[in-house]
Amino acid sequence: MFRRSFAFVLLIWLFGFLWFAVALPQPLPEDVHTDAVIVLTGSQGRIEHAVNVLKAGSAPRLLVSGVGSEVKPREFAHEFGVSPRLMACCITLGYQAYDTHSNAMEAAQWVSEHHAKSVRLVTADWHMRRAMLELGREMPAGVRVERDAVSSRPSLGALFLEYHKLLARAALNLAGR
Repeated sequence: MFRRSFAFVLLIWLFGFLWFAVALPQPLPEDVHTDAVIVLTGSQGRIEHAVNVLKAGSAPRLLVSGVGSEVKPREFAHEFGVSPRLMACCITLGYQAYDTHSNAMEAAQWVSEHHAKSVRLVTADWHMRRAMLELGREMPAGVRVERDAVSSRPSLGALFLEYHKLLARAALNLAGR
């Protein structure tokens, strides 16, 4: 009985990991319009993609969550090709977040302050599921969150680690924490 139960749990874990690794979330078409874009800092391509979405007019404002305290707005604008006008009107650099959970808290506060009813979440494809789980816990009621995954080539080790972080977060959610 113990071996069958263990084998069943192992198969569930294995099939879950395979699904997680093979069916990564996809990018959202640019023609999808939202009230705001939220990008979580981290791997390459995230910020560039979010800035391009803003420049294309698919959203009127952008929160960059998890910016290092040493990054100044002028440096950010230069690094990502943002005009001073666009930087002043439409981009908020969020300095409070240091992990995915604090990204979600920072984003939820910003969404509330800007009265956004729909947001486009930009993060890496391998990170999207856990980011959505965290954001879902913190977002104000009635806010629609669209997934806009930045395609990447994560290593097997990165996928393995992220899968277990997702499982841990889901378990904590079930436990009410």
